[in-house]
Amino acid sequence: MASTSRTTHPVLDTRSLNRATLARQLLLSRAEMPAQDAVAHLLGLQAQNVKPPYFQLHARLAGFRPAELAGLMESREVLRIVTMRSTIHTHTAQDALTLRPLVQPARDREVNNFRKGLVGVDLDRLAGLARDFVEEEPRTMGEIREELLKEWPDADPQSLSVAARCRLPLVQVTPRGVWGRSGQVRLTTLGVWVGAGPGVEVVEDGVGDRTGAVDDAVLRYLGAFGPASVKDMQTWAGLTRLREAFERLRPRLVVFQDENGVELFDLPEAPRPGADVPAPPRFLPEFDNLLLSHADRTRVIAPELKGRTWTVNQAHCVLLLDGFLAGLWKLDGNILTVELFESFGSSSGATKARTAEIVAEGEVLLAAMAEDGADGSVRFGSIHG
Repeated sequence: MASTSRTTHPVLDTRSLNRATLARQLLLSRAEMPAQDAVAHLLGLQAQNVKPPYFQLHARLAGFRPAELAGLMESREVLRIVTMRSTIHTHTAQDALTLRPLVQPARDREVNNFRKGLVGVDLDRLAGLARDFVEEEPRTMGEIREELLKEWPDADPQSLSVAARCRLPLVQVTPRGVWGRSGQVRLTTLGVWVGAGPGVEVVEDGVGDRTGAVDDAVLRYLGAFGPASVKDMQTWAGLTRLREAFERLRPRLVVFQDENGVELFDLPEAPRPGADVPAPPRFLPEFDNLLLSHADRTRVIAPELKGRTWTVNQAHCVLLLDGFLAGLWKLDGNILTVELFESFGSSSGATKARTAEIVAEGEVLLAAMAEDGADGSVRFGSIHG
């Protein structure tokens, strides 16, 4: 249960939480770090679309160029797989082998939500048939579905797809996910893709192994997203019942509380810079994990701006100013359009210095990430216009 105001833990206000989280996320200053190390430190990059992982690393790493991550994709040192929150993430191969089993209970619950469409389907047999099919050669989800319908013609096709995706650790093979290339989503198993071999089961069943894996994930999550509550990590992972792990680790952690009395855990040696440390503008892509990995997102998104990063079911790229959500952006060719929210716009007396900082950061993005190689420009206006 969350702590109440009667606890005696030191209080971290919103700005202090913001600066601590930005430091862990490599967003206070760009890190001199290889892309592979950054992907591991961040426990993966949300990757429903192909380009966001590249923009996530650009915002965080000094001198990053898309070719670095693309090369890691092609060498299979990083890969695209469903993990946290049942969404595609870009992970190192090692983390995929560790984190995919960690979230298997959530994937099992997801299958249970589709049981009405799976009446008469033997899920173990389904997993075996799908495994053999994709390990023969990478397949599209449509091809997997059609193959399974041969065995269970009366089952719901979508439910068969969900069951295959959840029961098996399926990797999106390249060229999907490689910068500057296109490719249909084709899938094979994690074991085959990383060279473990066909038929290799990467989902761990041992209780002892799982306990150690969960504890390690808690420590790494705090290193990348802390200080954080139990609910924060459960939101990031899409898992429940993580309180036991936090209690197991409590003697190794420091404990704070937020302004509402919620207990926040952290690594003793983790950076917690002062609330007044400058935070430069940063352009983050849609689905950046900074915005999705806490139950309480006010450390980055002011309450009055909740929901502004979405239009219906479309996620927008976001601009951080002073560490907090301040606007949206869109890159069209070599034109970067920036839309500041009302409280940050010119009508609010935005300073020339702030505008100059946004433009300078936008020009850094254009120089590194604009695909046509031509000189670009930064404009202010509506991203819908």
